[in-house]
Amino acid sequence: MTEVMPKGSNTQLPAEVAAVRVVLRWQLLPGTPDVDVSALLLTAQGRVREDADFVFYNQPRHPSGLVRHRAKARRPGEASDTLDVDLDRLPGWVDRVVLGASVGDGQDFAAVGGLQLLLFDIAGGPGAPALARFDLFDVRLAAALLCGELYRRSGAWKFRAIGHGYTAGLAALAQDFGVTVEEEESEESEENEGSTEGAESRERANSRESAEQGPDSASAPLPMREPAATDGEPVAQSSAQGQAQGQAPGQAQAPAQALVHAPPLPPFEQLLPEPAGFALPPQGPQFVRP
Repeated sequence: MTEVMPKGSNTQLPAEVAAVRVVLRWQLLPGTPDVDVSALLLTAQGRVREDADFVFYNQPRHPSGLVRHRAKARRPGEASDTLDVDLDRLPGWVDRVVLGASVGDGQDFAAVGGLQLLLFDIAGGPGAPALARFDLFDVRLAAALLCGELYRRSGAWKFRAIGHGYTAGLAALAQDFGVTVEEEESEESEENEGSTEGAESRERANSRESAEQGPDSASAPLPMREPAATDGEPVAQSSAQGQAQGQAPGQAQAPAQALVHAPPLPPFEQLLPEPAGFALPPQGPQFVRP
C-alpha cells in the first residue's frame, strides 16, 4: 500500500528495502516544460564533499555508482524522470540524499501539472506499488524544487517530504549544499579575456600609429648648447677653441661645466685676432692694452 505524504511529513522505509527508485512524474500537456530530477549526497554537516556528489542531467552517475540517473520515460499524457539509489551500500559518510527537481532556464513550474515524487522498492519489480507518494502543490513560481530527502535515523532510512522552491533555479539549490557553480566564473573569464585582447589590440594600433608618425619630437634628444657665461665666471672652452682664439696650447683651462640640453642659440660672434703682446694677467682672462 502506498503512503501518501503531506508536505513536512516523514516516514520510515521498511527494513528490507535495500535500494529505492525515485520517480518524478508530471502531466505531459502542450507547452509543458521538460522536468529533471537530481540528487545530492550530503555529509552530516549538510554539504557535499565535492562537486561529484551532485547527480543531475549533466553528471548522471555518482563516482561510486550507487546513485544513478536513468533515462526519461514518456507515455500518452505523462512523463517521468528517474534515479536509482542503493541505500544499503552507501558509505557511512552519506548522511542524507537530497532529491531535487528543475526546469529549464527562463521557465518555472507554473505550467507543470500533476507533479509527484514516488518511491519504489527496486526489489519489488515492475508493477509493484510505490512505497510513498508526495504530491507537489503551490510551486508555480519556482524554477527548482527541493522535493524531499532520504536520511539515516537510528540505523534505518527515512523519507521526508519537503517541497521547498527556488526561484533562481537548480544552480541556487546546488549552491545551498556546497556545490561550486562555474557558470558565472566562466562568463567573468570570457570578459577578462576579451578585455585583455582589446588592450593588446589597442597597443598594436598605437604602435602602428607611432611608426607612421615617426619619432616623437618630445622624446628626441635636444641639441647641445655651450654653457652661457655668468657674472664673474669664465666660460669653459675646449682646447681646439682656445687655440683658434689664440690661447697657448697647454695653458690651464677652467674646469669644464656640464653640458645641458636646450634649443640651439645663435652662433657666437667671431672675435678679432688678438693684438700683439697679449697676455693673461694673474687675476684672470682680460684684454690688456699696450
